[in-house]
Amino acid sequence: MLSPQWLDQLRTRITLSALISRSGVRLLRAGREQKACCPFHNEKSPSFTVNDEKGFYHCFGCGAHGDAIRWMTDHQGLSFMDAVKELAAEAGLDVPAPDPRMAKAAEKRDSLHDVMAEAQGWFVHNLTAPGGEGAQAYLASRGFDAATVQRFGFGYAPEDRQALKGALSRFPEPMLIEAGLRIVVEDRDPYDRFRGRLMLPIQDARGRVIAFGGRILAKDKTPKDSGAPKYLNSPDTPLFDKGRTLYNLHRAAPAARETGRLVVVEGYMDVIALAAAGIAEAVAPLGTALTENQIEMLWRHVETPVLCFDGDAAGQRAAMRAISRALPLLRPAHSLRIVRLPQELDPDDLIKAQGPAAMRAVLDEARSLIDVLWETERDAVPLVTPEDKAGLKARLMGHVEAIIHPDIASLYRRELTDRFSAYAFPKRDSGWSNQSQPHDAPRGRPGRNGRFRQPAPAPSSPESLERLRRASSGGARDSLAAAVIAGLLRWPAQIAQHAEMLARAPDLDPRLALLVDSVDAGEPLESEHLATILAANGLEVPGPAAYSGLRFGFLGPDATLEQDGPDLASAILILAERPMLEAALKAATERHVREFTEESFAEQQRLRERMLEFDARLRHMAARHAASS
Repeated sequence: MLSPQWLDQLRTRITLSALISRSGVRLLRAGREQKACCPFHNEKSPSFTVNDEKGFYHCFGCGAHGDAIRWMTDHQGLSFMDAVKELAAEAGLDVPAPDPRMAKAAEKRDSLHDVMAEAQGWFVHNLTAPGGEGAQAYLASRGFDAATVQRFGFGYAPEDRQALKGALSRFPEPMLIEAGLRIVVEDRDPYDRFRGRLMLPIQDARGRVIAFGGRILAKDKTPKDSGAPKYLNSPDTPLFDKGRTLYNLHRAAPAARETGRLVVVEGYMDVIALAAAGIAEAVAPLGTALTENQIEMLWRHVETPVLCFDGDAAGQRAAMRAISRALPLLRPAHSLRIVRLPQELDPDDLIKAQGPAAMRAVLDEARSLIDVLWETERDAVPLVTPEDKAGLKARLMGHVEAIIHPDIASLYRRELTDRFSAYAFPKRDSGWSNQSQPHDAPRGRPGRNGRFRQPAPAPSSPESLERLRRASSGGARDSLAAAVIAGLLRWPAQIAQHAEMLARAPDLDPRLALLVDSVDAGEPLESEHLATILAANGLEVPGPAAYSGLRFGFLGPDATLEQDGPDLASAILILAERPMLEAALKAATERHVREFTEESFAEQQRLRERMLEFDARLRHMAARHAASS
């Protein structure tokens, strides 16, 4: 059994165009690819392309597609192992001896594939059997016709804790549990994971069922009332890794080769709505934000996939999370384009309201990654004071620092700096020049516009800077974060209100990040449920000892949201904004030491005063509530 890693290494050592050329196919350069008349069918104009960078060939006429190994089997007529041995000899690789453990694992995967295939057949049967009427009614309400229902394999899981076990009785229960179809709870009998849900198969790149997604149907089991999630996916299993799987990729990839575009939407129902409207090149992550592995998977098919997010606040946060994940991965010619739908609309809503043409028009207007990054940060908070603008620049440069590729980082820094300068320092009418300057005016060194400036004040002393560094270090922020977490757990509805600000904060406490994610994931926002989520991720609910030095009113036993909610909002503002100010102040100080100008000194002092204002505000809040307690 050959490992996927070894086969990938083999493919990377073979130049596909050279291999195909040696077979008598005449390739001609066409941009980043090479083209020829297809060797698999007769044609007069070339529709067969070879892409060495991506390692595959494709014919737009007959659909022939594959890599170096596939070329040797399909065109040269070799068996798989003979093809591998011949290519390995050319690449200078030794074919590894079969690994008994890997062979056993492959046999196990095949067995689980059998389980999933039979489960899928059973779900599909249930859809049209007695009891499936509710699922059929929901599909009709979404406007999905019979062809769409059949194409995507919709099914139904009955409201019975043991129904699937009985239907798949030929498989041992441990196998059903390992496949994610049954749940084991201590001191209780195992039971079916999916019950009373519309079912949808999740398939791998070869179209095999590896997991399921289920949508709740019963009106008396809404997430708000019962804590049951609206959408439930299979857990990670030997077949399914949700961070490395994109829903519908096996259908979307061939369509993307025709259109040159791959669209990423937020959920699988959005994928199906787009497909029903004739937009077949759509995929979706599965219950998580887009991962680095998924971004790399997209880039194997197109260089600039289009991310399409809902037009609400959660959609905007999802867009920024995707941007943050993509920035370290950027490389030449590979990026993302981003679409934000109209406010409060998802793809299905837009298609129903305005038709498929409106959806296509929105996708055609996708913005570049840098445009969305700039506009999101620029519009994140009101930019009234110089300190606000300095915070914007600090956030932008923080994103630039995340980019690993040096050329792309340099270009982003230049572009974002130019945009910031044009925004923060708009052109003004020119004032007096050095020609009209009075003879007795003080003289300094000339500025960029030819004017003379006053001699720059001396930079801040090392002692004052050291005091500032001591004031902004230590555990004060940890204590404040603990207090904020306790306040949000007390009033969970406030998480959604402040989620956007918290999501922008650098080095966010992992507990706060988890609470913010629970808003986007549709988790029930109840104190006990959120505490359970923290515990399940190995995180503790902060106790009074964690914030003993900060006696905020919103932590008191008699606190009310009406009276003490504003203090919680202020604490969140301090927690989120102060690190941005720290970064801006550090940058301003370094710039002042380097440039030694009046402007750099003024900027440094403004930021320092804002920092001191924040600290004073925090001390005042703590002292006031300590006195009243």
